[in-house]
Amino acid sequence: MKTSGNVKEKILISACLMGFRVRYNGSNKALVLDTLDRWQRENRLVVHCPELAAGLATPRLPAEIIGGSGEDVLAGRAMIVESDGSDVTQPYLLGAWLALKTAQDAGCRFALLSDGSPTCGSQRIYDGSFSGQQHPGAGVAATLLRQHGITVFAEHQAGELVSHLEQLADQRIAIRLK
Repeated sequence: MKTSGNVKEKILISACLMGFRVRYNGSNKALVLDTLDRWQRENRLVVHCPELAAGLATPRLPAEIIGGSGEDVLAGRAMIVESDGSDVTQPYLLGAWLALKTAQDAGCRFALLSDGSPTCGSQRIYDGSFSGQQHPGAGVAATLLRQHGITVFAEHQAGELVSHLEQLADQRIAIRLK
């Protein structure tokens, strides 16, 4: 999409970060940023919830990755289970692939996702013990998006995403002025 000669990058964003009550417990993690409001008005945000896209309900039981990270789940070396022990790996994998398809179809090169989630976590995920402990790692959607060239940011990195996109815009302007 072009506006006033500037390329306006599309950003895949977790629906819970936009205030939708789609998290496992029916809550949201709404980010209040003027930039997100502007990007939404510019139709740059592609709001998506991988879990809902895969048919999971809200609310739903908490789920965590057992035996590794999103990369391990994608490779078949780990699984995603709910707090009652139910294996929900397949719907979470479907959600990851649907997030990738949504991002690719919309031309997103960037994503802003909810950290901690077995799907969207990009910096930290829960350790699989259901004790509230986290460790460095990424969920299945964040991993899959990265494997396909989409740069993923966690919600606490929203300022970094804004700065990165501003630098890209400045570089494009400088190139055009040469």
